[in-house]
Amino acid sequence: MATGQLFSKTTQALFYNYKQLPIQRMLDFDFLCGRETPSVAGIINPGSDGFQKLFFGQEEIAIPVHPTIEAACNAHPTADVFINFASFRSAAASSMSALKQPTIRVVAIIAEGVPESDAKQLISYARANNKVIIGPATVGGIQAGAFKIGDTAGTIDNIIQCKLYRPGSVGFVSKSGGMSNEMYNTIARVTDGIYEGIAIGGDVFPGSTLSDHILRFNNIPQVKMMVVLGELGGKDEYSLVDALKQGKVQKPVVAWVSGTCARLFKSEVQFGHAGAKSGGELESAQAKNQALREAGAIVPTSYEALESAIKEAFDKLVEEGKISPVTEFTPPSIPEDLKTAIKSGKVRAPTHIISTISDDRGEEPCYAGVPMSTIVEQGYGVGDVISLLWFKRSLPRYCTQFIEICIMLCADHGPCVSGAHNSIVTARAGKDLVSSLVSGLLTIGPRFGGAIDDAARYFKDAYDRNLTPYEFVEGMKKKGIRVPGIGHRIKSRDNRDKRVQLLQKYAHTHFPSVKYMEYASQVETYTLSKANNLVLNVDGAIGSLFLDLLSGSGMFTKQEIDEIVEIGYLNGLFVLARSIGLIGHTFDQKRLKQPLYRHPWEDVLYTK
Repeated sequence: MATGQLFSKTTQALFYNYKQLPIQRMLDFDFLCGRETPSVAGIINPGSDGFQKLFFGQEEIAIPVHPTIEAACNAHPTADVFINFASFRSAAASSMSALKQPTIRVVAIIAEGVPESDAKQLISYARANNKVIIGPATVGGIQAGAFKIGDTAGTIDNIIQCKLYRPGSVGFVSKSGGMSNEMYNTIARVTDGIYEGIAIGGDVFPGSTLSDHILRFNNIPQVKMMVVLGELGGKDEYSLVDALKQGKVQKPVVAWVSGTCARLFKSEVQFGHAGAKSGGELESAQAKNQALREAGAIVPTSYEALESAIKEAFDKLVEEGKISPVTEFTPPSIPEDLKTAIKSGKVRAPTHIISTISDDRGEEPCYAGVPMSTIVEQGYGVGDVISLLWFKRSLPRYCTQFIEICIMLCADHGPCVSGAHNSIVTARAGKDLVSSLVSGLLTIGPRFGGAIDDAARYFKDAYDRNLTPYEFVEGMKKKGIRVPGIGHRIKSRDNRDKRVQLLQKYAHTHFPSVKYMEYASQVETYTLSKANNLVLNVDGAIGSLFLDLLSGSGMFTKQEIDEIVEIGYLNGLFVLARSIGLIGHTFDQKRLKQPLYRHPWEDVLYTK
């Protein structure tokens, strides 16, 4: 066991198993104490590496993250404290690994429930190799004005109230981390505060004992008196009794062993800690208090009288000139986190993204205000979800079913169209699904898929301006623009597109109005008089029918319809639908294990 001071203002630690809040509290304490360097040198997060962003005062810093204990110790050879936030299942193995590192001197084990056999092995190894264990089941420890472990001493407000941002004259050791916070406050009220405080942990076999730390404090010149808070159960306090009797402690020791109320119970009592279990008379709080009193410690008659006993011992040292007044100062203010400040109403921060279609902040995600459970329980379909996320309202069932029909009809158009061809070639080049899908999607535009939007725009404009099919088509011709939604490379007057017929049949049956579709059919009649293949294609059918859906449903204003057409909603429908087919072609090629595609020479015209 170490014989003197464990920590200093330059002590740095490695933090095992990333926990944002305790690390940030350590860094805030560093800033409060005026440290020049952060006390956390590195973070060990098994299997991860990189950096974690945290704050050191106002400055945002990046703390390195390492995948193993060995890598962290090699990267930070001056970090000699290992703070272990692993669960009880892995705390022993990781702590032993840390103890075996030559650079690690102190290991703090936060986890409760570490198997006693594992704890004994850790203690044996640490003592044989002159290392220090704090814990298991500890909140840690603190050297005032210099260094603290994890969540020790709680919030910044509590630390300031307890004067822990600068050193005092009292060395304090306890089994309980929670009671440590209470005692830091008590000690600060009646003395100049603590110099160092340690919570050894509440397990039956702590890595270091009360007497270990009292003997350390006795060798630290800045510590003028000690305060000990023990508890019933176990015999740890008797090692302190022996040290007092043997004259190993020359400074005043104020002590109290809690749990005197155990005698009021007829049966055996188990308090909060694994080690706080009433056993025989020797392990009772009364017996320990009596033994400490007889050995020379200052032991009050009750816990309520402990504060007065500490005050009397401190005042006596001041009168004897053994304690000089501490120079008080106002510590710097810790900048408040933005989230905390916003929540408390202290600041207003502008947002960077606006979302009106979904919200996942509550108990379950919502699409346009409709909870996910409602979507599932009421049998919503893909069309319903599209209506919520794209149009921000629940459309009638005939509308959402029409959307689903469009998706099914447009999902694929064989392997020869440009999008499918691109996905197939990319998949055969060994690329992943996303790359193959995107390769196909990038071909969607004015000549492939994009005609849906253009068809809707031009048909709507012509119909709303009361243009006859002749005026519309000839006007487009004068502008040098092909009529979108009209014409097909394969389909003709005598070989109609079955998809168009299915859509028209559905609309006639379910839509309250099909004025735009009828106008598109009139345009088709005129264009067929010019050429046999200038038929209404699926793009034109979907474009005109979507106009009928929007206007006939009565759920959209004219301005909203104009905006939907202008933004390109209908092309989005084609992108969504065709993605299904492109993904299918990608899987098909990979399933067939097709080799790299090379276009045949005979299909290329080589010319000068």
